[in-house]
Amino acid sequence: MSQNAPAVHITGLQKSFGDNHVLRGLDLTVPQGVVCALLGANGAGKTTTISILTTLLRPDSGQAFVAGFDVVKQAAQTRQAITVTGQSVCVDTILTGKENLVLIARLRHVKQPGDLADALLDRFGLSEAATKPVSTYSGGMKRRLDIAMSLIGDPQVVFLDEPTTGLDPAGRREVWATIKDLASQGRTIVLTTQYMDEAAQLADIIGVLIDGVIAVEGDHQAILDAAGSPDLESAFLQLTEGDAK
Repeated sequence: MSQNAPAVHITGLQKSFGDNHVLRGLDLTVPQGVVCALLGANGAGKTTTISILTTLLRPDSGQAFVAGFDVVKQAAQTRQAITVTGQSVCVDTILTGKENLVLIARLRHVKQPGDLADALLDRFGLSEAATKPVSTYSGGMKRRLDIAMSLIGDPQVVFLDEPTTGLDPAGRREVWATIKDLASQGRTIVLTTQYMDEAAQLADIIGVLIDGVIAVEGDHQAILDAAGSPDLESAFLQLTEGDAK
């Protein structure tokens, strides 16, 4: 990816499932080194967008580039440049935290997988639980381990699809701290969320999905101005009211 190229560039993205038109010409540009939150109600098209950007779905029309690669024509190169953490935590609960990390490192042919696992466990505050089965971890710890596993291979763009779904407040705060740490290192992060407070805590850019398009895009103040609302939660409710998707 060239230094000045956007991390994500989408133009006119459309996707339907039968008569259900989920994306209706979505446009979005995400510069390198920022956190972008795609905010929308259930069914707004957030996960569909992420699935297209991560090559899991093909769009009906439009174009999408990630790390400079066309996600349809250069799917293999795109997958090499990204990582994605879905709504469900993908860790082996029988293995220990370290064993999960070493397994992924070996699959990705990383040299000295044990050393890398130790470094990631320390970075994500999991060293004390390194040799414990993941079944004993809290929800927040499992999600942090999941994100740590996704970073093996040094991806250029990190996709997080509703990373705090199902977590209690303490777990959400743990994951927020992890994402902020990644952002402080200059990672490009694209996350989806239903929670305005999450977008406000984490994102440099917020895109509000309504009826299959980005209806409002900008920083927190831009969202407030668009809704004419004094607070972000009210702004989100006002902007998405009546969104049938």
